Amino acid sequence: MQWIVQQPALLGGLLDPRTLIDHFGQYALWGAALIIFIECWLFPFLPGDSLLFTVGLLISQHTITTSLWEACLVLSAVAVGSNLVGYWVGRRVGPAIFSNPNSRIFRPKYVERTHVFFERYGNPAVLLGRFVPIVRTLITLAAGVGRMPFGRFMGYSAVGGVVWATGVTLLGYWLGQVAAVRNHIELILVGLVVLSMVPIAIEAVRSRRTGRSATPQP
Repeated sequence: MQWIVQQPALLGGLLDPRTLIDHFGQYALWGAALIIFIECWLFPFLPGDSLLFTVGLLISQHTITTSLWEACLVLSAVAVGSNLVGYWVGRRVGPAIFSNPNSRIFRPKYVERTHVFFERYGNPAVLLGRFVPIVRTLITLAAGVGRMPFGRFMGYSAVGGVVWATGVTLLGYWLGQVAAVRNHIELILVGLVVLSMVPIAIEAVRSRRTGRSATPQP
């Protein structure tokens, strides 16, 4: 998990959220929105969580003059819209990428496995995956590749996008002055997701055991 949390540092100072925001100057909110849009469907190594948190922090310090509610609205809309793009890219281009049976990574059977995965765990996977760096990008593409029903995808993706973008921005606004929170925001979010997945894992194990017990013995 450490490689996920430390990904901005691994890619250099240009991916530091404060550096990025300072670069955009008076257009900081729109620059942040552009980066969120790219990160959520195309380039998973951008610092989405810490960028949202920093936007909230800088609004509280009046460094960014945009109102808090306007920032949350813009960032939430971009997060949801980005997932929409990622879904359709995965749906239209994904099957072609996975068409080579000799590929070690992109195999046709992975499309079927993805489809089965979303039939079983799709709702919580799309919702909770939003809060995990890198996963939020790949899971959107995978939903398109696996042809998860669009209405179901958009419903849970919209909830996840709004809660993520608004929630992390508000955390930055309210808790940005607390060093322990500011320096470990990605780790905190990943921990919350892990805790949220515990009931799903328990149910999966229970269902597997039930299935085995119901299988007739030879």
